[in-house]
Amino acid sequence: MRAVPAFMLLFALLLLPSHRAAASDRSFFTSDGVRLHYIEAGQGHTLVLIPGWTMPAWIWDAQIADFSRHFRVIAFDPRGQGESEAASAGYEPQRRGQDIAELIRQLGPAPVLLVGWSLGVLDALAYVHADGDAHLAGLVLVDNSVGEDPPPALPRHTIAASSRLLSRETRMRLFVRGMFARPQPAPWLDRLTEACLRTPQDAATALLNYPVPRSFWKEAVYATDRPVLYVVTPRFAGQADSLRRHHPSAEAVVMPRVGHALFVDDPVRFDALLGDFIRRRVWP
Repeated sequence: MRAVPAFMLLFALLLLPSHRAAASDRSFFTSDGVRLHYIEAGQGHTLVLIPGWTMPAWIWDAQIADFSRHFRVIAFDPRGQGESEAASAGYEPQRRGQDIAELIRQLGPAPVLLVGWSLGVLDALAYVHADGDAHLAGLVLVDNSVGEDPPPALPRHTIAASSRLLSRETRMRLFVRGMFARPQPAPWLDRLTEACLRTPQDAATALLNYPVPRSFWKEAVYATDRPVLYVVTPRFAGQADSLRRHHPSAEAVVMPRVGHALFVDDPVRFDALLGDFIRRRVWP
Protein backbone atom coordinates (compact mmCIF):
# COMPACT_ATOMS: atom_id res chain seq x y z
CA MET A 1 0.00 0.00 0.00
CA ARG A 2 1.10 3.55 -0.61
CA ALA A 3 2.66 5.13 2.48
CA VAL A 4 2.81 8.85 3.20
CA PRO A 5 6.18 9.98 4.63
CA ALA A 6 6.11 11.68 8.01
CA PHE A 7 7.45 14.94 6.59
CA MET A 8 4.48 15.14 4.19
CA LEU A 9 2.06 14.71 7.09
CA LEU A 10 3.82 17.47 9.01
CA PHE A 11 3.88 19.73 5.96
CA ALA A 12 0.15 19.26 5.36
CA LEU A 13 -0.58 20.20 8.96
CA LEU A 14 1.67 23.27 8.83
CA LEU A 15 -0.37 24.59 5.91
CA LEU A 16 -3.34 25.00 8.24
CA PRO A 17 -3.56 28.40 9.96
CA SER A 18 -4.51 28.74 13.61
CA HIS A 19 -8.11 29.92 13.19
CA ARG A 20 -11.25 27.89 12.48
CA ALA A 21 -14.48 28.92 10.80
CA ALA A 22 -17.74 29.09 12.74
CA ALA A 23 -20.19 26.32 11.86
CA SER A 24 -23.86 26.92 11.05
CA ASP A 25 -26.89 24.64 10.88
CA ARG A 26 -28.67 24.53 7.50
CA SER A 27 -31.50 22.49 6.00
CA PHE A 28 -33.35 21.96 2.74
CA PHE A 29 -36.36 19.98 1.53
CA THR A 30 -35.95 17.06 -0.84
CA SER A 31 -38.10 16.41 -3.88
CA ASP A 32 -40.22 14.01 -1.79
CA GLY A 33 -40.75 16.65 0.92
CA VAL A 34 -38.27 15.52 3.60
CA ARG A 35 -36.31 18.11 5.59
CA LEU A 36 -32.61 17.24 5.64
CA HIS A 37 -30.05 18.96 7.86
CA TYR A 38 -26.39 19.74 7.33
CA ILE A 39 -23.60 21.63 9.07
CA GLU A 40 -21.75 24.29 7.06
CA ALA A 41 -18.44 25.97 7.90
CA GLY A 42 -15.78 27.86 5.98
CA GLN A 43 -15.48 29.20 2.46
CA GLY A 44 -13.91 28.16 -0.83
CA HIS A 45 -13.96 24.81 -2.59
CA THR A 46 -16.58 22.49 -1.08
CA LEU A 47 -16.09 19.21 0.78
CA VAL A 48 -19.23 17.17 1.48
CA LEU A 49 -18.91 14.65 4.34
CA ILE A 50 -21.37 11.72 4.51
CA PRO A 51 -21.45 9.72 7.79
CA GLY A 52 -22.11 6.04 8.33
CA TRP A 53 -25.04 3.94 9.51
CA THR A 54 -27.28 5.92 11.93
CA MET A 55 -24.39 8.33 12.62
CA PRO A 56 -24.83 12.12 12.97
CA ALA A 57 -23.02 14.74 10.91
CA TRP A 58 -21.11 15.96 13.96
CA ILE A 59 -19.03 12.80 14.12
CA TRP A 60 -16.92 14.71 11.56
CA ASP A 61 -16.26 17.55 14.06
CA ALA A 62 -12.46 17.29 13.85
CA GLN A 63 -12.58 17.45 10.05
CA ILE A 64 -15.03 20.36 10.09
CA ALA A 65 -12.65 22.27 12.36
CA ASP A 66 -9.52 21.45 10.34
CA PHE A 67 -10.72 21.80 6.77
CA SER A 68 -12.99 24.83 7.26
CA ARG A 69 -9.79 26.84 7.61
CA HIS A 70 -9.26 26.53 3.86
CA PHE A 71 -12.46 25.11 2.42
CA ARG A 72 -16.23 25.18 2.67
CA VAL A 73 -17.13 22.05 4.62
CA ILE A 74 -20.58 20.47 4.55
CA ALA A 75 -21.31 17.65 7.01
CA PHE A 76 -24.57 15.96 6.06
CA ASP A 77 -27.22 14.25 8.19
CA PRO A 78 -28.82 11.70 5.84
CA ARG A 79 -32.55 11.10 6.19
CA GLY A 80 -33.41 9.48 9.50
CA GLN A 81 -30.05 10.46 11.02
CA GLY A 82 -28.86 13.28 13.25
CA GLU A 83 -31.02 16.38 12.94
CA SER A 84 -32.67 15.32 9.68
CA GLU A 85 -36.29 14.24 9.48
CA ALA A 86 -37.07 10.59 10.10
CA ALA A 87 -39.07 10.03 6.94
CA SER A 88 -41.39 7.04 6.58
CA ALA A 89 -39.59 5.86 3.43
CA GLY A 90 -36.47 6.35 1.35
CA TYR A 91 -34.00 4.09 3.14
CA GLU A 92 -32.67 2.41 0.01
CA PRO A 93 -29.59 3.32 -2.06
CA GLN A 94 -31.45 4.97 -4.95
CA ARG A 95 -33.24 7.49 -2.73
CA ARG A 96 -30.20 8.06 -0.51
CA GLY A 97 -28.12 8.75 -3.60
CA GLN A 98 -30.78 11.14 -4.85
CA ASP A 99 -30.71 12.95 -1.50
CA ILE A 100 -26.98 13.55 -2.02
CA ALA A 101 -27.65 14.78 -5.56
CA GLU A 102 -30.22 17.25 -4.28
CA LEU A 103 -27.87 18.40 -1.52
CA ILE A 104 -25.10 19.04 -4.06
CA ARG A 105 -27.48 21.03 -6.27
CA GLN A 106 -28.50 23.02 -3.18
CA LEU A 107 -24.86 23.93 -2.56
CA GLY A 108 -24.31 25.54 -5.96
CA PRO A 109 -22.83 24.78 -9.37
CA ALA A 110 -19.16 24.23 -8.45
CA PRO A 111 -17.93 20.61 -8.24
CA VAL A 112 -17.52 19.17 -4.74
CA LEU A 113 -15.19 16.66 -3.14
CA LEU A 114 -17.52 13.92 -1.86
CA VAL A 115 -16.28 12.04 1.22
CA GLY A 116 -18.24 8.99 2.40
CA TRP A 117 -17.52 6.80 5.42
CA SER A 118 -18.95 3.32 6.10
CA LEU A 119 -22.56 3.31 4.83
CA GLY A 120 -21.73 6.75 3.45
CA VAL A 121 -19.41 4.99 0.97
CA LEU A 122 -22.38 3.10 -0.44
CA ASP A 123 -24.57 6.21 -0.45
CA ALA A 124 -21.87 8.16 -2.30
CA LEU A 125 -21.48 5.35 -4.84
CA ALA A 126 -25.27 5.17 -5.26
CA TYR A 127 -25.11 8.87 -6.14
CA VAL A 128 -22.35 8.24 -8.71
CA HIS A 129 -24.23 5.26 -10.13
CA ALA A 130 -27.32 7.38 -10.84
CA ASP A 131 -25.90 10.88 -11.47
CA GLY A 132 -22.37 10.29 -12.69
CA ASP A 133 -19.43 12.46 -11.69
CA ALA A 134 -20.11 15.74 -13.52
CA HIS A 135 -20.60 17.57 -10.21
CA LEU A 136 -17.63 15.94 -8.47
CA ALA A 137 -14.08 17.21 -8.15
CA GLY A 138 -13.07 13.96 -6.48
CA LEU A 139 -14.28 11.04 -4.39
CA VAL A 140 -13.01 9.82 -1.01
CA LEU A 141 -14.24 6.45 0.26
CA VAL A 142 -13.52 5.56 3.87
CA ASP A 143 -13.54 2.03 5.33
CA ASN A 144 -16.22 0.10 3.52
CA SER A 145 -16.33 -2.36 0.67
CA VAL A 146 -16.40 -0.97 -2.86
CA GLY A 147 -17.42 -4.29 -4.37
CA GLU A 148 -13.83 -5.30 -5.14
CA ASP A 149 -12.32 -8.66 -4.26
CA PRO A 150 -11.90 -10.11 -1.74
CA PRO A 151 -15.26 -9.68 0.02
CA PRO A 152 -14.80 -8.55 3.64
CA ALA A 153 -15.75 -10.58 6.69
CA LEU A 154 -18.28 -9.08 9.10
CA PRO A 155 -16.42 -7.29 11.93
CA ARG A 156 -16.71 -8.77 15.42
CA HIS A 157 -18.36 -5.74 17.00
CA THR A 158 -21.14 -5.85 14.38
CA ILE A 159 -21.78 -9.54 15.08
CA ALA A 160 -21.91 -8.93 18.84
CA ALA A 161 -24.16 -5.92 18.47
CA SER A 162 -26.63 -7.83 16.28
CA SER A 163 -27.70 -10.29 19.00
CA ARG A 164 -31.47 -10.22 19.40
CA LEU A 165 -31.08 -11.31 23.02
CA LEU A 166 -29.98 -7.76 23.85
CA SER A 167 -32.03 -4.57 23.94
CA ARG A 168 -31.68 -2.16 21.04
CA GLU A 169 -29.91 0.37 23.28
CA THR A 170 -27.40 -2.22 24.47
CA ARG A 171 -26.74 -3.38 20.90
CA MET A 172 -26.15 0.20 19.80
CA ARG A 173 -23.80 0.89 22.70
CA LEU A 174 -21.78 -2.19 21.76
CA PHE A 175 -21.72 -1.14 18.12
CA VAL A 176 -20.63 2.44 18.87
CA ARG A 177 -17.88 1.42 21.28
CA GLY A 178 -16.67 -1.23 18.88
CA MET A 179 -15.92 1.36 16.18
CA PHE A 180 -12.87 2.68 18.03
CA ALA A 181 -9.47 1.17 18.71
CA ARG A 182 -8.45 4.10 20.92
CA PRO A 183 -10.21 5.25 24.10
CA GLN A 184 -12.88 7.90 23.59
CA PRO A 185 -14.48 9.96 26.40
CA ALA A 186 -17.44 8.17 27.97
CA PRO A 187 -19.77 11.23 27.78
CA TRP A 188 -18.95 11.61 24.07
CA LEU A 189 -19.69 7.92 23.44
CA ASP A 190 -22.98 8.26 25.31
CA ARG A 191 -23.91 11.30 23.23
CA LEU A 192 -23.03 9.45 20.02
CA THR A 193 -25.08 6.41 21.05
CA GLU A 194 -28.09 8.59 21.83
CA ALA A 195 -27.78 10.26 18.43
CA CYS A 196 -27.65 6.87 16.69
CA LEU A 197 -30.76 5.68 18.54
CA ARG A 198 -32.72 8.57 16.98
CA THR A 199 -32.84 6.59 13.73
CA PRO A 200 -36.10 4.59 13.81
CA GLN A 201 -35.64 0.84 14.15
CA ASP A 202 -37.34 0.07 10.83
CA ALA A 203 -35.15 2.58 9.03
CA ALA A 204 -31.97 1.30 10.71
CA THR A 205 -32.83 -2.25 9.65
CA ALA A 206 -33.54 -1.20 6.06
CA LEU A 207 -30.21 0.61 5.85
CA LEU A 208 -28.40 -2.62 6.69
CA ASN A 209 -30.10 -4.50 3.86
CA TYR A 210 -29.47 -2.61 0.63
CA PRO A 211 -31.04 -4.81 -2.10
CA VAL A 212 -28.26 -4.62 -4.70
CA PRO A 213 -25.36 -6.96 -5.58
CA ARG A 214 -21.73 -6.18 -4.77
CA SER A 215 -21.15 -5.46 -8.45
CA PHE A 216 -23.38 -2.36 -8.15
CA TRP A 217 -20.76 -0.61 -6.01
CA LYS A 218 -17.83 -1.73 -8.15
CA GLU A 219 -19.53 -0.47 -11.31
CA ALA A 220 -20.00 2.94 -9.69
CA VAL A 221 -16.42 3.38 -8.49
CA TYR A 222 -15.01 2.31 -11.85
CA ALA A 223 -17.43 4.59 -13.71
CA THR A 224 -15.60 7.73 -12.55
CA ASP A 225 -12.33 9.13 -13.83
CA ARG A 226 -12.23 11.75 -11.07
CA PRO A 227 -9.46 11.39 -8.47
CA VAL A 228 -10.39 8.65 -5.97
CA LEU A 229 -8.89 8.11 -2.52
CA TYR A 230 -9.72 4.88 -0.67
CA VAL A 231 -8.69 5.02 3.01
CA VAL A 232 -9.30 1.84 4.99
CA THR A 233 -8.39 -0.28 7.98
CA PRO A 234 -6.50 -3.56 7.36
CA ARG A 235 -9.81 -5.46 6.99
CA PHE A 236 -10.13 -3.93 3.50
CA ALA A 237 -6.44 -4.16 2.54
CA GLY A 238 -7.15 -6.68 -0.22
CA GLN A 239 -9.78 -4.46 -1.82
CA ALA A 240 -7.49 -1.45 -1.47
CA ASP A 241 -4.73 -3.29 -3.33
CA SER A 242 -7.12 -4.39 -6.10
CA LEU A 243 -8.57 -0.90 -6.54
CA ARG A 244 -5.15 0.74 -6.61
CA ARG A 245 -3.88 -1.70 -9.24
CA HIS A 246 -6.93 -1.66 -11.52
CA HIS A 247 -8.46 1.81 -11.27
CA PRO A 248 -6.38 4.38 -13.20
CA SER A 249 -7.57 7.34 -11.08
CA ALA A 250 -7.49 5.70 -7.65
CA GLU A 251 -5.00 5.56 -4.84
CA ALA A 252 -5.39 3.66 -1.59
CA VAL A 253 -4.02 3.94 1.93
CA VAL A 254 -4.36 1.37 4.72
CA MET A 255 -4.29 2.89 8.22
CA PRO A 256 -3.20 0.38 10.91
CA ARG A 257 -3.93 0.47 14.64
CA VAL A 258 -7.23 2.34 14.29
CA GLY A 259 -10.88 1.31 14.45
CA HIS A 260 -13.65 1.63 11.90
CA ALA A 261 -14.11 5.32 12.78
CA LEU A 262 -10.49 5.91 11.84
CA PHE A 263 -10.88 9.66 11.30
CA VAL A 264 -11.93 9.92 14.99
CA ASP A 265 -9.29 7.51 16.29
CA ASP A 266 -6.46 9.31 14.45
CA PRO A 267 -7.73 12.63 13.07
CA VAL A 268 -4.22 14.05 12.66
CA ARG A 269 -3.10 11.33 10.28
CA PHE A 270 -6.45 11.07 8.48
CA ASP A 271 -6.69 14.83 7.95
CA ALA A 272 -3.10 14.97 6.71
CA LEU A 273 -3.81 12.19 4.19
CA LEU A 274 -6.96 13.93 2.99
CA GLY A 275 -5.25 17.33 2.86
CA ASP A 276 -2.35 15.92 0.86
CA PHE A 277 -4.76 14.26 -1.59
CA ILE A 278 -6.70 17.50 -2.05
CA ARG A 279 -3.60 19.56 -2.70
CA ARG A 280 -2.01 17.06 -5.08
CA ARG A 281 -4.98 15.82 -7.07
CA VAL A 282 -8.22 17.72 -6.44
CA TRP A 283 -7.47 21.44 -6.08
CA PRO A 284 -3.70 21.89 -6.62
